[in-house]
Amino acid sequence: MTSTPPDPPAARPRVDSRSVVYEVYVRSFADSDGDGVGDLAGVTAHLDAVARLGVDAVWLTPFYPSPQADHGYDVADHRGVDPLFGDLAAFDALVERAHGLGLGVLVDVVPNHVSVAHPWFRQVLAAGPDDPSRGRFHLRPGTGPDGRRPPNRWRSVFGGPAWTRLPDGAWYLHLFAPEQPDLDWTHPDVRADLERTLVFWAERGVDGFRVDVAGGLMKHPLLAEVRRGEPHPHWDRTEVHDVYRSWRRVLDGVRPGVFAVAEVWGPPERTALYARPDELGHAFAFEVLQTPWSASALQRTVELQLAAHREAGSLPGWVLGSHDFERVASRVGRERALALHLFLLAMPGSFTLYAGDELGLPQVDVPREAWQDPQALRSDGEQLSRDGARVPLPWTPDEPACGFTTGTPWLPQPPGWEAYARSTQEQDPTSPWSVLRHALALRRTLWRESSATVRWIDPHPGVLVALRGEAVAVLNASNRPHRLALTGWEVVASSTGVLDQDVVPPGACVWCTVPPGVVAAGAGTVR
Repeated sequence: MTSTPPDPPAARPRVDSRSVVYEVYVRSFADSDGDGVGDLAGVTAHLDAVARLGVDAVWLTPFYPSPQADHGYDVADHRGVDPLFGDLAAFDALVERAHGLGLGVLVDVVPNHVSVAHPWFRQVLAAGPDDPSRGRFHLRPGTGPDGRRPPNRWRSVFGGPAWTRLPDGAWYLHLFAPEQPDLDWTHPDVRADLERTLVFWAERGVDGFRVDVAGGLMKHPLLAEVRRGEPHPHWDRTEVHDVYRSWRRVLDGVRPGVFAVAEVWGPPERTALYARPDELGHAFAFEVLQTPWSASALQRTVELQLAAHREAGSLPGWVLGSHDFERVASRVGRERALALHLFLLAMPGSFTLYAGDELGLPQVDVPREAWQDPQALRSDGEQLSRDGARVPLPWTPDEPACGFTTGTPWLPQPPGWEAYARSTQEQDPTSPWSVLRHALALRRTLWRESSATVRWIDPHPGVLVALRGEAVAVLNASNRPHRLALTGWEVVASSTGVLDQDVVPPGACVWCTVPPGVVAAGAGTVR
């Protein structure tokens, strides 16, 4: 293993506000050593397939040393590699191979909390109540007789109280699992250490960062309760933006324009603030995940996101799926999922594609006895088991594990999983993989550098026709076929995989080129 950063690539891949980023859930992508868990060497071995798909960069979920209570989001060392996934040499080899293929590399940074195995928290457990190191965490006395009740009524995202009591009687805050104590971002050690982490990975060749729980770092100093009409006591507090302004200065000091994207929830006018150029520069546009299958609702979502990001001086980061959500093919159906992908790929901004969505993978009903997701386990099934979106990928139709591993996958693959195999889909021009590959190749010339302005034309109930530059994206969210305006139009991409048609079926999306100055006319619904 080496601790020396590799030499920078001669031509660094471009990752920016118009890129398509491919999320790799490392545990479930590809296993190189037969232990049933995906690893960095497995990712490296399959990067050529990712490059063939046509994305611009890969985002790796946490591979850092961790007890794996939350599958790596409980970090014990932000600047290392867990032996489960490899070592720093394996990471360096991955970056070198990715850059050689023209792919940027993004890593997760987890600033809100650490693992109970982190040296800082171990110090808390070993030190006395007056030790200053305890100030790196939110430790408070309890309430009620003998302090037996938590300091307040804050709840964990994973269910139950957001507080756990230490043997010495103090309570520590954890917005997620008890194994994930929250850091106190008012402490200078916390800020300095995470900045060192950013520099460490940026100097090691990383092209960008996905910031986990970006809106949760700052807490109300008096631990106020949640009250209607008042700023939330621990989500999206104004003070958090000072953190990201300092991060931008640090990142630009290593290399100007290092990509960073916020995982933050809320209304667009709030989440877009994280995407300001002097902060992270980008933020996920999660609202589309909660938008119903409706032309008017989708248009409204897009308009609000574009307006909010325009005000912030940025573009939206569109996302339809990730390791935290039900698979989009199950949420809206496989055909509609492909249509939504094409529609959002045509919109101004970046797009994050979750590994497996290009195969049309559905959500898997993982047997309860096989659950590993702390969200489902701690809530006793009241919250969605995210395991269903994390089942290891099918690479080939071969037994025993569809090419993912020679061992037993860490989550069971369901019967019939081989039908989604990537090797098979690459040979089928109408498969989800082939449809998206064609669209991604075309996007580079058709949409990537196109205008950031969207003009809605040719209105029809249930149909969206979005004009950008000299191309249109037509999404048919109605229940009837929609006839295209064919005067000078040419269909160049379709979610159905069929280009020679003048009708957009229900639940489909097509891209068309139009001659300069041509205004859509004569389009209508097929009666």
